[in-house]
Amino acid sequence: MASPSTITNTSYPWQNPKLTDFRAFLYVVWKHLALPDPTPLQYDIANYLQTGPKRKIIQAFRGVGKSWITSAYTLWRLYWNPQLNILVVSASKERADAFSTFTMRLISEMDLLSPLMPDFARGQRSSKIAFDVGPARASHAPSVKSAGIFGQITGSRADIIIADDVEITNNSYTQMMRDKLSEAVKEFDAILKPEGDTEITYLGTPQVEMSLYNTLRDRGYSTRIWPARVPDNAKRLVYGERLAPYIAKMENTGHTTDPQRFSDGDLREREASYGRSGFALQFMLDTSLSDAERFPLRLSDLSVMPLDKEVAPEKVVWSSGPELLIKDLPSAGFTGDGYHRPMAVQGEFREYTGSVMFIDPSGRGKDETAYAVVKMLNGQLFVTACCGHTDGYAERGMRHLVRVAKDNNVNRILIESNFGDGMFQELLRPYLNEEYPVATEEVRSSKQKELRIIDTLEPVMNQHRLIFDRSVIEEDYRSIEKYPEERAREYLLGYQMTRITRERGALIHDDRLDALAGAVAYWVNVMGVDQQAQIEEQRQEDFKAAVEIFTTDERNSEAFDLFCMLGDAQKAQKLTGGKKHTWGNPRQIRYEEKKKGPYSRLRKRI
Repeated sequence: MASPSTITNTSYPWQNPKLTDFRAFLYVVWKHLALPDPTPLQYDIANYLQTGPKRKIIQAFRGVGKSWITSAYTLWRLYWNPQLNILVVSASKERADAFSTFTMRLISEMDLLSPLMPDFARGQRSSKIAFDVGPARASHAPSVKSAGIFGQITGSRADIIIADDVEITNNSYTQMMRDKLSEAVKEFDAILKPEGDTEITYLGTPQVEMSLYNTLRDRGYSTRIWPARVPDNAKRLVYGERLAPYIAKMENTGHTTDPQRFSDGDLREREASYGRSGFALQFMLDTSLSDAERFPLRLSDLSVMPLDKEVAPEKVVWSSGPELLIKDLPSAGFTGDGYHRPMAVQGEFREYTGSVMFIDPSGRGKDETAYAVVKMLNGQLFVTACCGHTDGYAERGMRHLVRVAKDNNVNRILIESNFGDGMFQELLRPYLNEEYPVATEEVRSSKQKELRIIDTLEPVMNQHRLIFDRSVIEEDYRSIEKYPEERAREYLLGYQMTRITRERGALIHDDRLDALAGAVAYWVNVMGVDQQAQIEEQRQEDFKAAVEIFTTDERNSEAFDLFCMLGDAQKAQKLTGGKKHTWGNPRQIRYEEKKKGPYSRLRKRI
C-alpha cells in the first residue's frame, strides 16, 4: 500500500511535499491536460489506488477514465521513487504500448516531471515499450515496460504490475480461453520482486460471470466496484462488500454515480445503444443477465432424489423453492444455482418403460470415456448413472462399463461411433457377451457438439422432466479426486452442464455432458407424451386386468392370489402367464415397502 506517509522513501530537491497525496498530483496532471477538475468518483478511485491493498482489482464503468488515472498514478510513484520498476500488461501489445506512450509523453510535456526524462548520455532506454527515468540506476528492468499478456513477460522484474484490461471478449469467451488467461497471470507472482513496496493492480470490466477478476478473489485480491448508476437493494446484494463505500452511501437509486460527467439522459442513450445486457455488463459491471443468456443449462431446473433401479413414481413435481435446496450436496453451478428436491411425487411406483446407456468413447489420455444411463417413465427421464474414466479401451475400463449396464438393467447401449469408426463397439462386445448380453447400436452426429447438447437438454430441463439420482451427483464429485486439483472441476458433470455455451470449443472437457445428452436424445421422441394422460391410461389398464381376473370363466386362481397380495392385476397376470397389458409393465409395490422386502405388506386398490 502506497499511503501518502510512506511513498517519500527517496529524497530529491525537485520533489514537492504538497504532492504526497496522489489526489493532488492527479489534479495537476488533469490541469496540464486541460481537463475539467477530477470528479469525486475519480478522486475516490485515485484514493483507492494509493491506499488500497497490495493486490487489488479496480472495476469501474467504461469512460470513467480509470486507465488515465492509473497512468498518472504510475508517474506519481516514479516521482517519489525513481528506482521503481513498473510493468504494464494488457490483453494486446498495442493497448499496453498506448499506456506507456501516454505516460512517457506526460514526462516530456510537464515541467513538474522533467527530472524524470531519460538521460540519453547515460544510455538510458527511451522507447515507447520500455524506458528509464532520469534518476534511475542501471538495471536489467526498465523503469516502465509494456507487454501483452501472452507476450514475452517471463524473466521480467517489477515492483509494480499494472494489468490494464487483460480480460477482453476475444480472450475470455470460452472456458479454454479463460483457463489460458488465468494461467498467464500467474506469472505475475514470479515477476514481482520479493521485497519493498510492491503491488499488483488490475483495471477492467468483467466479460463473463466466471471472470478472471472474480476468480482472483480466491487468490487474495481485493475488489472495488464503481457502477454507472446507484444500485438498488437487489444489486447491492450482488455486489456485496465489493461495492465502493463512496457509492454505497448514495441513496438516489437508479441515478448516475458521476453526474459531472454522465447525466441520467446520457446513460439512457448508452443503454439504448448497448442494449440491456451490454449496458449491465459494461456500465453496471453486473454479469448475471449476460450469463443467464449465454449459459442456458441450470442445476436448479433439475430434480434430485434417491432413485430405484427398477421403479419410479408416476409423476415428480418440480420446484426451486429455497426450502427445497439440498444444502449438503455440493454444487458446481454459478452463484445462486443449486440442486433441489422435488416438491412432491404423485401416483404409484411403476417399472420404467425402458433404460438406455450412452457411451462416449475415448482413448487413453486426458479425455474420459464417459457414460450415462437414462430411464423413462411417463415422459420423465431418470438419470441413474453418469460418470467417466480414463482407462480408454483397457480391460478394466471395459468391465466397468459392462458392470454399470448390468447394475442398471439397461435394454440398449448406444455408442458414439465418431471414435475409431466403430472400433470401440467391437472391443466392448466380448465383455458384454461374457457377462451381460444386450443390444448395442452405433450413433453418429455431424452437428456441432455444443449446439447438439444444448438443443437436446435445454427443452427437457426447462420442462423439468430430468430427474437425477442423488448418488449420481455424489459419485460425480468422488470420481474427480484422482485428477489434479487445478483441473478436477473441469471433469464434473455439474460444471460442464453450467458452463457450456453455443460457441465451438466452449469447454475443455464435455465428455460426461455429451454422454448425458446422447442418452436423453434417445428418449426425446417420446417426451411429447402427456404425463397425466399416461397415468390415466395406466389406471384403465389396471382396471381391465382386474376385471379379467375376477370375471373370466376359467379363473386363474394363482393370478387371483397374487393380485390379492400385490394389489397389481397386470403384474399378477404377467407372473402367471395370463393375459397382460404391456404398455408399462408396472410394479405397484411402494418404494418404501420394496426396500423392506418383496410383498411385505398387503395393499388393496379395488
